[in-house]
Amino acid sequence: MSAPALSARRFVLATDLDGTFLGGSEEDRRRLYDWIEANRATVGLIFVTGRDPAFIAGLCGSGRAPWPEFVIGDVGTTVASVHPGSAEPVRPVPELEEEIAKRWADGGPRVRAALEGHAGLTLQPTPFRHRVSYDMDPAAFDPRAEAVVAALGYDHLISDDRFFDVLPKGVSKGPTLRRLVVHLGLDERRVLAAGDTLNDLSMLESGLPAVAVGGSEPGLLARVRGLDNVHKAEGRGAAGILEAIRRYGLHSLQEGGAHAL
Repeated sequence: MSAPALSARRFVLATDLDGTFLGGSEEDRRRLYDWIEANRATVGLIFVTGRDPAFIAGLCGSGRAPWPEFVIGDVGTTVASVHPGSAEPVRPVPELEEEIAKRWADGGPRVRAALEGHAGLTLQPTPFRHRVSYDMDPAAFDPRAEAVVAALGYDHLISDDRFFDVLPKGVSKGPTLRRLVVHLGLDERRVLAAGDTLNDLSMLESGLPAVAVGGSEPGLLARVRGLDNVHKAEGRGAAGILEAIRRYGLHSLQEGGAHAL
């Protein structure tokens, strides 16, 4: 029997990957992942990440992490459904990306040309569809890049003091997650957003129950300090997610048979 639709699940985890769902000790990750798998009828999973669909397919296909039901990838510029075992297991959904694509307007070549040779930025080789991303050297970075991006009509995002993303105007993890929550008919009070760097800020600011896991980027913690909807966890990575589930009472961690927590 297939699992019920996400809107019928008791709890949905919408989580960043690096440093968050993939963070913490191996023991904590295994506890969280096994608990999710044991409670699939009542727990839903959405990845909200800077990673692309190919990375997700490799990660979950290898068994290193459970499959999500949906992926918000590429810092909010990809929305994909998940079909394990198929030829394209992480499949972008055109109707959910329509507004993103419209705002981007095939802007990749213009962005790359405008920022070519810019101090402190090294173009990432991945051929992203609705974004352009750079590795950033903070010591060499010339902040005039921000004005260049704004003049083109796009947004920029600096995270972990080493990544510079150029995104469609008004598009990032938080707004895209909000649109997906509405599209799927989820009860926003039962969705936990989890992250650890500044590219997760819009997700934690979205008003959903949220957690900044232990070891989060100081800049992120400074920005969410006054937000009552954000739990600032002590536990790192997976342990911080479990801590927040308990804190908000979003699901009984005693369920799951042998995998109860």
